[in-house]
Amino acid sequence: MADTDTERRGNPRLRAVFTEAYDVMAPFFDPANQWAGQNLEQFAYHALRDRFPDLTKGDVMILLIAAQRVFAGGSKPAT
Repeated sequence: MADTDTERRGNPRLRAVFTEAYDVMAPFFDPANQWAGQNLEQFAYHALRDRFPDLTKGDVMILLIAAQRVFAGGSKPAT
């Protein structure tokens, strides 16, 4: 049986900003927000870089991929 009390996330700093980062990116994932029939996901990266300039490019990509998964799953991030 797995130990359910063990924290499996390896980067607590990213976890601390994930909910705020998700709120910044979520409008870009929404299919209702399109431009000439194209999604706006590429703009989510830039919005995140603008909001969190201290994050590395790798950190931004991790947050972007995680937010895409949460949004695609039809849920909101846990607070």
